[in-house]
Amino acid sequence: MTTLSVVIPVLNDGEMLRRVLADLAAQTRPADELIVVDNGSTDDTGDVARGAGAIVLLQPVKGIMSAAATGYDAATGDVIARLDADSRPYPDWLERIEREFDSSPAIGVLTGPGDFYGARAWVNWIAEHLYIGAYFNVVGPWLTNVPVFGSNFAMRRSVWQETSPLVHRDTPHVHDDLDLALHLPLDVVTRYDHTLRVGVSARPFDSWSGLWQRVAWAFVTFKLHWPDASPWARRAARRRLFRAEAAKRQDYLSR
Repeated sequence: MTTLSVVIPVLNDGEMLRRVLADLAAQTRPADELIVVDNGSTDDTGDVARGAGAIVLLQPVKGIMSAAATGYDAATGDVIARLDADSRPYPDWLERIEREFDSSPAIGVLTGPGDFYGARAWVNWIAEHLYIGAYFNVVGPWLTNVPVFGSNFAMRRSVWQETSPLVHRDTPHVHDDLDLALHLPLDVVTRYDHTLRVGVSARPFDSWSGLWQRVAWAFVTFKLHWPDASPWARRAARRRLFRAEAAKRQDYLSR
C-alpha cells in the first residue's frame, strides 16, 4: 500500500493554513503524514498546524526551497505531495495522486495546474493562462521534460532522495519548483495531469512588483544552472541517455 506524506512550507500563513488543513481533513483519501515547515512565522501559524495534528518543523533559513526541502527530508511516505498554505486541494486530490502512482510505476513526479482565486476575474485568468500557461509551455521545452508546479505536485520519496543533495536549498530567491525540476535526473518521468487541480491564491499578482519578483526569481534560478542546464546542453544530455539506453537494450537482445 502506498503511503502519502503532505508537505506545506509556511511563513505567517495562519489564516490561510486553517483552510488548507481543513481541505486536507476532508480528503476522500486522507494523508498518512502531514508536515508543516515553519520558516520563521511570528503569527499563530505553528499553533494552527499543531491543532490540526500536523508535524511542525522549524527552518530558520529563509526561502521556500529551504523550508520545502526540510519537509521533504523528514517525510516518510512512499510519495511526497506538496501544497502551499494558500492552496485549496479538491476532495479527491490525494486519491488521484495515489491512483496515478499506483497505476503507473514509471512515474517519478506528478504535477497539475492551478485554478486561481481571490482577485478580479481578469487577473485570475491572466495568472492561470499566461503565467502558469507560459511556465508549462515555455519552460517545458527548455527542460525537455514537464516542469513542476510547486503548489500542486507529488514525487516519489526515492526521487527526492536522489535529488536532495543537488538543490539550492540555502538560496532564498529561487523558484523552488523550477530548481527541483532542473535537478531531476533525466530518466525521471514527470507527468502532467490537467485534471489534478488545486485552487491557488492570486495574491502574488496583486501588484506589478509581485509579478516582477516572480519573473526575476525565474532568471535567478536559470542563471544558477547556466550553462549546464541550457536547452542545448539538456538536449545533448538526453540524447546521450537515449543512446545509452538503446545500447543496453540491444546488448540484452543480442545475448
